[in-house]
Amino acid sequence: MRVAIVHYWLVNMRGGEKVLEALCELYPQADIYTHVYDPENISEAIKKHHITTTFIQKLPKAIQWYQNYLPLMPFALWFLNLKNYDLVIGLESGPTKGARLSKNAICINCCFTPMRYIWDLFDEYYASVGIFKKLMMLLCVKPLRWWDVFTSKRVDLFISISTIVKKRVKNCYGRDSVIIYPPVEVDSFKISPNIGDYYLMFGQLVSYKRPQLAVEAFNASGKKLIVIGQGELLGGLKKIAQPNIEFLGRLDDDSIRSYLSNCKALIFPGLEDFGIVPVEAMASGRPVIAYGQGGALDTVVDGKTGVFFQEQTVHGLNQAIETFEKNARQYKPIEIREWARKFSKEHFQHQFLELVKPLLAIKKH
Repeated sequence: MRVAIVHYWLVNMRGGEKVLEALCELYPQADIYTHVYDPENISEAIKKHHITTTFIQKLPKAIQWYQNYLPLMPFALWFLNLKNYDLVIGLESGPTKGARLSKNAICINCCFTPMRYIWDLFDEYYASVGIFKKLMMLLCVKPLRWWDVFTSKRVDLFISISTIVKKRVKNCYGRDSVIIYPPVEVDSFKISPNIGDYYLMFGQLVSYKRPQLAVEAFNASGKKLIVIGQGELLGGLKKIAQPNIEFLGRLDDDSIRSYLSNCKALIFPGLEDFGIVPVEAMASGRPVIAYGQGGALDTVVDGKTGVFFQEQTVHGLNQAIETFEKNARQYKPIEIREWARKFSKEHFQHQFLELVKPLLAIKKH
């Protein structure tokens, strides 16, 4: 069986690329197609495969400016001829639908979220750019939405990574989907007998993840917060943070695992499509204090593996932290870690294969 995997862009190793790695293990013969490829920032497991880029790769500073070329990506996909493949898997949060396929091919779309630039976060992106980009966004949004919906019709099966993404797929494309949670390297994390005196926030410091809310909440409470990660908001957050908040920037994997396993709890103030970091914290036996919307509703069990707050306010977050501290003994590290196992790579791979098998059988007949 000839397999093609279409991934939006390969410029770093984040959650979407971890899904790609898991699929590469399932289909070692698969060819990978993508708009932009930066081999220096991609894992060896992915680089073992034959990787083909679209013409976007040849455009000026494509690796840095790839998001600016979004309006051209539907055209770039049309030039991809994948008619020799039996199974085509699209990994979607940027444009991956639209390549030319055989009418007998099975087309599966693993949707991390419908393109946020043109759907649910359009207003937020629009507000953050200059006049020229605003004009381009207004000109392009309707054609891109039309293309996105039109190409969704060729997909045989949609897979969503969470309940909120399943709802978005239904709203954007009018299609049902099956939820399979993304793979997390659960066994890479360990329970520690030594718990520190700090809370932890870990991830990209960008606006939709709401790191400023956490900083303001800990400014008010005076409790110790350690922040791991980089991003466009780092400088501004440092300026407003009180001495009880420490910024560590980018760390190696071993250091991150150590901080995760030794924190009182992970602070997760944003609305995410899924959210791998909370699962990594729970795999370390640590609870999660999360905004009770989005992917956290799929990953965190309120009162067992963490605490939800319902309003993204300083008061709401600090109240959840107080609730956690009053009931800290009810959170059992072994039980929390056991819950996290349902998000393992092996679980993802098993579910994926079980979905694909009947589709292949139908096509054969």
